[in-house]
Amino acid sequence: MTSRPQLIFLLVTFLVLLLLPLAGSRYLVDLASQIMIFSLFALSLNVLAGHIGSISFGHAAFFAIGGYACAYLLTTAGWPLAASMAGAVVLTAVSALLIGLVCVRLNAIYFSMLTLAFSMLVWAVAVKWKAVTGGDDGFVGVTLPQFLTDPVGFFWFTLGVTSLSVAALWILSRSAMGRTFIAIRENPVRAGFLGLHVRRMQLVAFVIAGVFAGVAGCLLAIYVRGMYPQTAFWTQSGQVVIMVLLGGVHSFVGPILGATLLYLLEMTIHQYTEYWPIVLGIILMVIVLAAPEGIVGLFQRLRRRLRRPTTP
Repeated sequence: MTSRPQLIFLLVTFLVLLLLPLAGSRYLVDLASQIMIFSLFALSLNVLAGHIGSISFGHAAFFAIGGYACAYLLTTAGWPLAASMAGAVVLTAVSALLIGLVCVRLNAIYFSMLTLAFSMLVWAVAVKWKAVTGGDDGFVGVTLPQFLTDPVGFFWFTLGVTSLSVAALWILSRSAMGRTFIAIRENPVRAGFLGLHVRRMQLVAFVIAGVFAGVAGCLLAIYVRGMYPQTAFWTQSGQVVIMVLLGGVHSFVGPILGATLLYLLEMTIHQYTEYWPIVLGIILMVIVLAAPEGIVGLFQRLRRRLRRPTTP
């Protein structure tokens, strides 16, 4: 999918979301808020997976760090909302920088396994540091400004933050830095010969991905009014990897489609059977076999087939 159809898709989605509260359904507003949070989370991982070609198995660490930091600053420290989110994003950026300094020294599966190890370290800290994080019980009872206690108010807030984040990531993907990331993904050795500092650019991508995962974590902490150790567990990292692969790893809108489809499948199947992970796994297996390049790749194949001239 080229840039223009993807931009049209983003604009249409934004307009639909603007009109959604007019439907008067609290359920739809609530569902859209959750999907926006996880779409932003998946887009943040795509900076690594799609742009620079490094799959992180521990991306949930920054999701959790952002959420816990925002919850702590809002509630225990009593900071205003804007300052709490800014503080959480700064802490996430510093964490991503320190972890990235170690992780970008390795490539391929070694990079992925090291990120997984750091994620489990963050999870262990969340479980053991009970005085700050609440331990197994999680950090509950987050203090919120009055306008965020209303589902529609939270929806507008989430739409604003998510839209600004998506716009920033879109500009990044079209910028010289974004092109540099793709050059490194395609051939890091050749990119190095051209004078690019490959490891430094990989670190920059790692920090950017961590920052936007932290923003998504802040939104989740506000939405559920708490934060729990499971958000840093390896299953959360695996889920966001599936979202990106399901939608299409080399496409900007792919992670949004993947997050939306996976979330809706989970919600729907869960209502009918307690064995929903098995059913979901079978459905995902069929989708991946039918569309190994993701949903976006499937659309591209269909479009090429429709454009192919028919023989008389």
